[in-house]
Amino acid sequence: MASAKQKRDIVVQIAKNSKNIDISLPKLKKLVKTICNRFKLSKATISIAIVDDAQIRKLNKQFLNQDRPTDCLSFNLSDKKTNSAKSFELVVNGEMAVRYAKLQGHSSEAELALYITHGLLHNLGFDDSTKSQAKKMHNIEDQILQQLGFGPVYNSAKK
Repeated sequence: MASAKQKRDIVVQIAKNSKNIDISLPKLKKLVKTICNRFKLSKATISIAIVDDAQIRKLNKQFLNQDRPTDCLSFNLSDKKTNSAKSFELVVNGEMAVRYAKLQGHSSEAELALYITHGLLHNLGFDDSTKSQAKKMHNIEDQILQQLGFGPVYNSAKK
């Protein structure tokens, strides 16, 4: 019964504002819940917006002062003063996912799943600012994506 309650305490909301990307929302929600369960996160609301280059470029400039599109932006909106439920917001670039998937030879859904996994891992405390941290993070991403049938997305073509 504890695992059923745990699953109910993870709320995943996905808004698709990007055209030309074929995705399964239930599969992406399962991805998010799997990551939360793997890292023992039992109470959380994760909101994901799938946007295009123009939308993410505007947000990247606003929040990180970088005037270019990016693959993913992640925000931890949790109340740090209390030990209450976590609140994460991810903005992922569906248009970029389609482009990179073609270059890498896998589905755009798999590429988008990589962006979601990457952003969520940042929210869970992972860092990729050094070479060793990045390698560890990317290996975990691929483990999770393989487990859910997406394949080894990050290391599939050694970006």
